[in-house]
Amino acid sequence: MTLDMRLFSRFVSLSALRAEFPVLERAAYLNAGTDGPLPAAATRAAAAELERELLEGRSVAHFERRTELTDALRTAYAALLGCDTADLALTTCTTEGIAQTIGGLELARGDEILTSDEEHPGLLGALAAASELHGVEIREAPLGELAEAVGSRTRLVACSHVGWMSGSFAPAELAELEVPVLLDGAQGVGAVPVDVHALGCDAYAGAGQKWLCGPDGTGMLYVTPGLRERLSVSRRGYGNLADPSAGVEASLHEDARRFDTLALNAETVAAALAAAEVLGEAGWAAVHERAIALAASLAEQLAQLEGREPAPRGPSTLVSFASEDPEGERVRLAEAGVILRNIPDRPWLRASVGAWNDENDLDRLLTTLT
Repeated sequence: MTLDMRLFSRFVSLSALRAEFPVLERAAYLNAGTDGPLPAAATRAAAAELERELLEGRSVAHFERRTELTDALRTAYAALLGCDTADLALTTCTTEGIAQTIGGLELARGDEILTSDEEHPGLLGALAAASELHGVEIREAPLGELAEAVGSRTRLVACSHVGWMSGSFAPAELAELEVPVLLDGAQGVGAVPVDVHALGCDAYAGAGQKWLCGPDGTGMLYVTPGLRERLSVSRRGYGNLADPSAGVEASLHEDARRFDTLALNAETVAAALAAAEVLGEAGWAAVHERAIALAASLAEQLAQLEGREPAPRGPSTLVSFASEDPEGERVRLAEAGVILRNIPDRPWLRASVGAWNDENDLDRLLTTLT
């Protein structure tokens, strides 16, 4: 039987993808939901930028190079979210984008933000600030019931696109709401296909260091033009001003660059761009398909083990499962070369399955558990 050349090409590219991550030579790395494995190409790219700075100094050419890199990264991230580059800001993490959106709405006492009962501290921190500093009421509802829980005082729905604890998805009905929707995409972008227009969200904050395998200190924020006009920007500086030389009269960029973090160094941006290119060369459709399929396979196999029942989940890349001693078992697994995380305050371990993983990684986890 002749193998379809498209399938063969995809198989070859995914095999080559695994070889890009040196950590996989020593461990079953299943922790991209925290930080993705760093590809060798990313460290080479960062080293090249540092070497350039070392030998050439940092003057006009250096800043032109940094602008070139940030423009390229913005384009790459926008493509992953399916949005225009004009609607995409570069941030240092998911949390920064979330905080900018919630803080920029300038909500006050009497206003309400609706969220789910399984959110990450990165979102909860910004919600706590809105409550403590401005008297905004924060109300929780189950993730799957958020659309029905919107009330007359709800001014924003803020929740995960893909829940960090179990891998459940936000309900599609959120796209039909009239109130703005902010999605925490830390476990979405890079892990599963994302189309912000199909999601119908007004803002989407994502991470560069998780499923995009970039360095810490990278992220993105998508904001619709309509919401952009409503968001105040308290932090202003060289990085997000249209004409910094105008002094106190300087205005913000008209597009989403007004929400850019105020400083990203060239080596970090170069590493993030290189990591995204490594994954892109394997084909994003194939990357998503393989990761989701491997995660589903792991969930099915865990269900066959006594005492390892998987948590309810969606077709994501996260698999949380039962453990009598999550923190202690995480440490023991790490000593055996299996890297994953435990979920605080829940009796779960969580495996984050990427396209760079293979069946041997899953077997290593399962064998170590039994």
